[in-house]
Amino acid sequence: MHDAENILKNMKNDIIILMSTYNGAHYLHEQLQSIYSQINVHLDLLVRDDGSKDETLSILQNEQNKGNLTYYTGSNLGPAESFLDLLFFAPQHKYYAFSDQDDVWLNDKLYSAIKQIEKYDDTPALYFCQTQLVDKKLNKLENVKIHPYLTYGESLVYQFIGGCTMVFNDALRKIIVNYHPDYLVMHDTWIYSIALAVNSKIVFDPEAHIYYRQHGHNAVGQTKSKMSEWKKRFHRLIDNKHIRSRIAKELEKGFLQQMSDENQKLTVWAANYRNDIQSKYHLLFSSKYKCADTTTFLLSKLSILLNLF
Repeated sequence: MHDAENILKNMKNDIIILMSTYNGAHYLHEQLQSIYSQINVHLDLLVRDDGSKDETLSILQNEQNKGNLTYYTGSNLGPAESFLDLLFFAPQHKYYAFSDQDDVWLNDKLYSAIKQIEKYDDTPALYFCQTQLVDKKLNKLENVKIHPYLTYGESLVYQFIGGCTMVFNDALRKIIVNYHPDYLVMHDTWIYSIALAVNSKIVFDPEAHIYYRQHGHNAVGQTKSKMSEWKKRFHRLIDNKHIRSRIAKELEKGFLQQMSDENQKLTVWAANYRNDIQSKYHLLFSSKYKCADTTTFLLSKLSILLNLF
């Protein structure tokens, strides 16, 4: 049960950071310090613990006693639902940002984001940036550079965005919380798809403002080997049937009436391709689904042909 009155009463700043924790004691202090060190912003930090069994709760209680954050606990939902619970529950702010428990933010991360989307405050807007991969000791690793097209069709095919880099405004949040999906893979790709579906302003920053720690226990990580990436995506294709079309079906149920005519078509084709030959044809051959990652693009065509999309 959320102690809503206690959580809401002290939160008055422009941006709220939403962090989900789970057995994160090993790296949590370092991440919290990087959040506290953000420049030129006034922030609130709201944490939901997803059923930790280590020292995470002791750390959070100590930080709450110092007035640095507010936290609440819940049953283990997994990262996607835990972050979505945070977003639905958070008090209203101008901006919202997600935080993992084990990264390190550069001190300009939030300021850089807000400066790039503040001119869009009257319309839905979302910012995200490149990450800098690091090992568990924060030594830099070879980076995985992304060059997305930032189109809605691409978002239905290519799920690449890191929620830990996202900052979005209240106009977008108001749209997101109108519908809770029955099927959810990750909160970040879900929100990104909604943002593009309703023609939000999207800003991608190619400069990294975050050290994205790779330590073997990440809920979601990145690999740098081309062969391992091919293998990972192929097994995801085979083992997890219909992920993309199920996401499209959720977007159809929740947001179809807020989409442009073109986005409505792209959604319906992706959601219904297995039962309609014309939808399957459009999904296979429409240039609107083109994505920036060649591996993903080729595997998506295969998944459509095999009715696994």
